[in-house]
Formats: sequence, structure tokens, C-alpha cells
Amino acid sequence: MRTDAFQIIRRPIITEKGLTAKETLQTVVFEVAPQATKTQIKEAVQKIFKVKVAAVRTANFHGKFRRRGARGGYRADWKKAYVRLAAGEKMIEYAENL
Repeated sequence: MRTDAFQIIRRPIITEKGLTAKETLQTVVFEVAPQATKTQIKEAVQKIFKVKVAAVRTANFHGKFRRRGARGGYRADWKKAYVRLAAGEKMIEYAENL
């Protein structure tokens, strides 16, 4: 998958767990394209935010079955990436203001 960095990184995930990881582990959390690899995620974060990345961990989430009245359907599958910044790197801007 060779695509633009903005197609790989979809959005930041701002939750209590993500903010705790940001503060204690120098890690930011993103929703990424499901077919993106760790190397592609690392390159995309370095290109977009101009920081050095130490490590990338990913987790795949399968869509749950949900009902709306009599009808049922599945949520979309998605992928989450935990991106740890290198030592001495400044935290990226979206996470500083929270």
C-alpha cells in the first residue's frame, strides 16, 4: 500500500487511556488505515509531525454487531496505532493543548 501520509493516519484518538499514555509513556494514539504497516505508520507520523518515532504498536478491532430497532448490522473494522516518540522529542501539538 503506497499512499499519502494523510490517508494512513486518519485521526488522533483522544481518550483517558490515550492521554495517560501521552503523559507517562511519551506515546500518542491514532486511528490508522487497516491495511497500513508499522513501517508506513512510522514514516507517516515522522513526515506529518516532523518528529522521530522510537516504536509503533498496533491493534486491530473487529466491527461489533449492533441493532437499530428491528434491523441489525456491523460496525466497520478499524486499526489503532500506539506511536512512541524518541527520547528528547517534543510532544506533537494536538496533544499539548489537552
